[in-house]
Amino acid sequence: MELLGEITEKIFNIDILITVVRVLIIVVSGFVILKILSFAVSKATAKRFSAQSAMLIRKAIFYAGAFIVLLAVLKQLGVKLTALLGAAGIVGIAVGFASQTSVSNIISGLFLISEKPFAVNDIIQVDNIVGVIMSIDLLSVKVRTFDNQFIRVPNEKLIKTEVTNVTKFPIRRLNINLSVAYKEDIGKVRALLLDIARENPYCLDNPEPLFAFKEFGDHGIELMLGVWFVKTDYWPFKNSIMQEIKERFESEGIEIPFPHISLYTGSATHPFPIRIEKDDDDGKGENG
Repeated sequence: MELLGEITEKIFNIDILITVVRVLIIVVSGFVILKILSFAVSKATAKRFSAQSAMLIRKAIFYAGAFIVLLAVLKQLGVKLTALLGAAGIVGIAVGFASQTSVSNIISGLFLISEKPFAVNDIIQVDNIVGVIMSIDLLSVKVRTFDNQFIRVPNEKLIKTEVTNVTKFPIRRLNINLSVAYKEDIGKVRALLLDIARENPYCLDNPEPLFAFKEFGDHGIELMLGVWFVKTDYWPFKNSIMQEIKERFESEGIEIPFPHISLYTGSATHPFPIRIEKDDDDGKGENG
């Protein structure tokens, strides 16, 4: 009897060892195949699809393959999949009630994927968040800000909030709002601004720059210069043209007004003179 027990124990140990080896082979080979398959799909979809679509296809294949590997491992371990799926259904119902926000994000993510308002590597603005899209997933969109912060934006928020895609189109127009003093010659100012735009290397000739007379402001004449440029040149273009406007205005003697108050004696050009008298020690003025 003791001999039979030892033999049975050895056979049992060998079966466990064989099962463990099979599980390891399935896991290792399965994930190696998935990596190779994901790489091949990534190469195949790189030219045919956008970065967003290629990423979603790659993730779908990987997760589906991982699920198949998990089922194969459970089968090797002798787990009855029928009972497991039944229990998973009950757990799924409970989790569904407890995760309504996640379900809402998933539905919102499907709308974003189908509508395609933006793609990976686009620059978007949501409320006070501005950054580059790193990935678009079913639950959220990952954004990297320009100061290198990572922000996760739930898909539900993107559906309910106004989203600005800064880089949707290849070219953009920068609207520069400025004001000049009432004494300035608007024709001269217009010619000067258009000349600055033409000489700037980042400014596009087509469409042409736009000059607009906006309104008579409280402190000066409000103007707008609209200049078109390639979207990737935003910062160098904005910095260069703003500096050029400031320097040219100073060299031409054109006044950029700031909030101030002037008193007039009835003349349209001469301000009312004000003299400040300093009190002496007796509390009287210099002439008192």
